[in-house]
Amino acid sequence: MRYNIRMKKTDTNTLPNDVEALKAMLLEQQAETARLQQESERWKRDFYQLLEKWQLELKKRFAASTEGLPGQGDLFNEIEDILQPDEDEVAAEQHIAYTRKVGRRARLDASLPRKEVVHDISDDEKTCECCGTDMHRMGEDVSEKLDFIPAKVQVIRHVRPKYSCRTCEQHGTETKIKQAPMPPSMLPKSIATPSLLAQIITAKFQYGLPLYRQETMFKQFGADISRQTMSRWLVAVSQKLEPLYQRMHDLLVQQPVLWADETTIKVIQSEKSKSYMWVYGCGGDKPPPDSTSPSPNIVLYDYQDGRAGSHPKDFLQGYRGPLQVDGYHGYEQTEANLAGCWAHARRKFMDAKTVQGKKKTGKADMAIAFIQKLYRVEKRMADKSAEERLSARQIESMVILKDFRKWLDTQAMHVPPTSIIGRAVQYTLNQWSKLQVYLTDGRINIDNNRAERAIKPFVIGRKAWLFANTHGGADASAVLYSLVETAKANGLEPIDYLISLFEQWPLIKDSDDIDHLLPWNIELTR
Repeated sequence: MRYNIRMKKTDTNTLPNDVEALKAMLLEQQAETARLQQESERWKRDFYQLLEKWQLELKKRFAASTEGLPGQGDLFNEIEDILQPDEDEVAAEQHIAYTRKVGRRARLDASLPRKEVVHDISDDEKTCECCGTDMHRMGEDVSEKLDFIPAKVQVIRHVRPKYSCRTCEQHGTETKIKQAPMPPSMLPKSIATPSLLAQIITAKFQYGLPLYRQETMFKQFGADISRQTMSRWLVAVSQKLEPLYQRMHDLLVQQPVLWADETTIKVIQSEKSKSYMWVYGCGGDKPPPDSTSPSPNIVLYDYQDGRAGSHPKDFLQGYRGPLQVDGYHGYEQTEANLAGCWAHARRKFMDAKTVQGKKKTGKADMAIAFIQKLYRVEKRMADKSAEERLSARQIESMVILKDFRKWLDTQAMHVPPTSIIGRAVQYTLNQWSKLQVYLTDGRINIDNNRAERAIKPFVIGRKAWLFANTHGGADASAVLYSLVETAKANGLEPIDYLISLFEQWPLIKDSDDIDHLLPWNIELTR
């Protein structure tokens, strides 16, 4: 974009004869020229900023959500290798072999029950047409198809006979009626069994099926259960399981390393337009390799009506270890040692790469290359111990970060601070001290992706059920999401864990220990 600045023509007959007046007139015109040039630069800067924002919004709306680069097999490939192919790659491009992709058939687990259907020819056809001899069975072809048997519901009738003394009745003596007590139940006065409650909870909090859709589904099976009834059940169950939730919370703040994230939730009866569901946890997606490990995987949700820093401060009160978070400043009110997220820093530069245009390389590619080197170290040490990861980080990652910091400091003086690349550079510099924390402990992850994966089931479910009606419903969701996600993180099927929990919880008395009902300790009943 070019801006032509034209000076206003001045009639020589109108020029003053006074030298000082002529100087003043010339200075005035120079000042006007400088002002127009500044105005031109401002308009040009604003134009490119709007263009960057427009390109970024197009990418977010229409492009693939993956952050992978063209030709990038995974996150850890070096960008220099992508931009500068070696001799083997160039030679390979001269002899391109086209292969047809073969679709992979669905795998049928060997543990599934199998029903055999034999498709045989008639007895008449088992005689040879040439010589009339009986034909023998030389083999068989087997093909398997998956059959689906719809779920069914049944009514369990609890029959409790009553007994009395006939002799006492005949003599008018008061007799005591004897009858077996009802088995303990999560919801004694309801029709809900442990399996029904577990089905409703997993359908909503694991698979995102709203209660009104479950109401329709149950009607197909002949069970008329309204969404209001199911909602009351979920709130009642969550309130009964509050001690278990609190026990997991007490254990969570005792763990050596934690992570956290938050997302919005709409609550109809809340005075605020936005409420928040916070998630805190420890460990990874899979259970510890040693079942006796003192560090279980815990995922806890916490509903709050705002995003103030006082909420994580109160929830994590007493915890002073590393806490992996994104760049939100609200976590700074906690007593934890905040660890930054390199995935967030990388995402900023990926946005900058988007606005560079296709098939172009620039500053964003250089930054991404530095970050990919850090991830390459992490990939190589993924299966190593915490001590080995720490050693590799201090030997290799520190050198990479030293060079990256020099590059960032240089770029900060040359790129416009309001541009996409300028904001990416400034974000990384502002977060630099937090981004270094993972170098001090091999148990800390390089990024906060584990927290984002934990919050994702809630985000996906929110798209289906959209909002919560009351604060009580949101609190119940936090407890039940915590149980479902913690069960998954410890290698359990949530429905199996919940059925076992609901069968065993009514047997617990107020003074009993409940640690044996935690997801990593429970003995499943099925």
